[in-house]
Amino acid sequence: MRPEKRQENYEKDQRHLRDRFLCLTVGLIIIGFCLSGLLTTSSDFAYRRTEIEPFFLSIPSRDTARDFSKEFSKRPHTPGSPRDATLAKRVLQLFQEELGISPTAESIFPAGSPESRNATLRLTAKDRVSQPTAWIDVYYPDLDTPKQQDVEVLDQYGQTTWAANLNEEGDPLDEDAYHSRNDVPTWHYYSADGMVEGKLVYVNYGTKQDFEALLLAGVNLTGKIALARYGEVYRGIKVENAQSSGAIGLLMYTDIRDDGRVTAQNGYAIYPHGPARNPSSVQRGSAHMLYIYPGDISTPGYPAYQNASRLEPSNVLSIPSIPISWKTAQALMEESGMFNDSISSKLLADRISFSVDRAPAPIWNTMAAIPGHIKDEVVVLGCHRDAWVLGAADPVSGTVSLLEVVRAFGALLRTGWKPLRTILFTSWDAEEAGLVGSTEYGEDFGEWLSRYAVAYLNVDISAAGPRWLIYGTPSLSDLIQRTAQDIPHPTVEGKTLWDARHDRGFEYDSVEALDSRPNATDIQMLGLGSDHAVFLLRLGIAASDQMFKGVTEFDIPYHYHSIYDSHRWMQIYGDPGFHRHIAVARHLGLMTLRLADSLILPLNASRGASALDDYLTRPNSTPPKTFILQAASAELEEEKNESRLNFFDTIVGKSPSFSSRIFGATSSGLYARPYNPYSGWLGQFVSQTSLKWFEEEIRQAYIRVANANKKSMIFDRGFLSDEGLPERPWFKNLIVGPDREQGKGEKVHQNCPVNANLEVL
Repeated sequence: MRPEKRQENYEKDQRHLRDRFLCLTVGLIIIGFCLSGLLTTSSDFAYRRTEIEPFFLSIPSRDTARDFSKEFSKRPHTPGSPRDATLAKRVLQLFQEELGISPTAESIFPAGSPESRNATLRLTAKDRVSQPTAWIDVYYPDLDTPKQQDVEVLDQYGQTTWAANLNEEGDPLDEDAYHSRNDVPTWHYYSADGMVEGKLVYVNYGTKQDFEALLLAGVNLTGKIALARYGEVYRGIKVENAQSSGAIGLLMYTDIRDDGRVTAQNGYAIYPHGPARNPSSVQRGSAHMLYIYPGDISTPGYPAYQNASRLEPSNVLSIPSIPISWKTAQALMEESGMFNDSISSKLLADRISFSVDRAPAPIWNTMAAIPGHIKDEVVVLGCHRDAWVLGAADPVSGTVSLLEVVRAFGALLRTGWKPLRTILFTSWDAEEAGLVGSTEYGEDFGEWLSRYAVAYLNVDISAAGPRWLIYGTPSLSDLIQRTAQDIPHPTVEGKTLWDARHDRGFEYDSVEALDSRPNATDIQMLGLGSDHAVFLLRLGIAASDQMFKGVTEFDIPYHYHSIYDSHRWMQIYGDPGFHRHIAVARHLGLMTLRLADSLILPLNASRGASALDDYLTRPNSTPPKTFILQAASAELEEEKNESRLNFFDTIVGKSPSFSSRIFGATSSGLYARPYNPYSGWLGQFVSQTSLKWFEEEIRQAYIRVANANKKSMIFDRGFLSDEGLPERPWFKNLIVGPDREQGKGEKVHQNCPVNANLEVL
């Protein structure tokens, strides 16, 4: 045989062997798909893999969503209550059933125990788990149990002439709300206890400007009891403003004048007989200084283990506050002679008293994970589970959407699919007490999350009105928008979820014209309003949140933190048909799937740099020097794209036969779609990169991709400071944090060092 022919045969044999070895990397995943029925042969693998997303989106069901909503909102489940514990175990059971996890008696662990630590840390350890797992972490924060609360009007002799009924009335037409009307007192979490007497002063919304206006008008608030309506600022800000102005107590009520057009005055029947607000409804809630630090009030910055050292809280105010209804507020103002003046005119005083037991008590974070092929990248998503009363919207609607996402991932697992990256599902506890469950976990595993978390996707209220509101860090904006454009509108055929940003409800249930401004996304900044706080504001992890809510004067009033936030209200007014529950589930789930399965992480550093420039540029001021950061982030985005193309070019060039078997006759699919579900073949490749039969060039191509992903992942970490914000060191994010005058709203810090991020790029 001629040397040339011998060499040609040798090279052919080598190519054949190389193809066989490379195809071995996908053998197991193809077999899994074949057995499941989703795939039949390797020849149609390229076509079938494009069905993963449609298959995933087909799983969430309005029927199961309705059943979950009814089950979880049947009875009150306040933080630390027996019903709360029962639902934590029920979520654990659902995680186990849907993800194919065998139930074990050893799945509930005290936080800080070796079992609790290992449940999280083994997800990325060398001996990491290879199959889905689920567990409960039990923390012990300080929780309140109210004993008594009273609001009275006194005569000049100190005798009670009128006493408020502080309970919500309920109506047998809404059976669940009626049976729960006396189960949860109307109170504020972490209010100071005590008894105070003084004249009543109306302070509008209780903002800083409202109190300043009263002082300018000559109203002396020292020794007075303030009466404020909800709105404009967080409850704790109202209490702090009242305390700073010399007031000795504060009452808050929901003002029906803020309900827009859907009111009894405009002819609408009162709930449960119609859509107008029930005047006996009361908004409960936390009323401490969350904007100083969230989480357990006695263990700031470290986890609330059962045996943790406790500190005197520095974010709790010293005057009592009590929430009351519109009906009670009207009667109180009449009894106090306040209709024509902001201060009570009768020669009498008002008295409020509140007493509470405060002690460490257990809460239950329910967790589940699907291990991925890549061990050092984790996508986290979650919703809190506790509620103020029934919580059909807050948070049961979010829990329902999360459970539908878990069901969809369970269906994918049964086809033989495995994610490229690990996915961590979380059902937080005690959010209503001040973001406690998520904060304690973030403080407990902060180092681990900082190292491995790709992003945190939150949901809280998924459905309480017609308009879709979306919040997120700028690096997630492209993923948020593109994913929303791939989800059908929940109620309007031919539209997408992205179009629902401008929906109006009830009187105007239609979709308005889209915003035509260039680059307008309507993705709002995140503040302190839910469980994303510890991830974004302390750990610098990219985060998002979303909900359907009523925001216009045409929308039906939502009974926030009231007994009337019930399954019946949800069925009739909140989300008839449960279409919006499913829209949120699909969007949340598809974002998770794309973050977990995309070769290149769909995080855009350039969006973050551009947004920072927009945030920090103020009228009549010198723009900050963010152009350096913009240039560096643009370079990173270019490197991400080039590393992706190089990786696929290397595979196609080294093994055309391998490429055609996996991707079809042409390799165009490798380059066209940004969210191809590569996890099957790529996962096997990643998990076997230590084997010597992989050619060094292919291995190096993947390492280049991994390095680009790591830089993209930690982009938002570059804005953290070990010292934290001035006077609020718990918050480490120098770019965005809670507004000091609003409490939960976002605020951009104008003095951030823009060069702090360059070292991560």
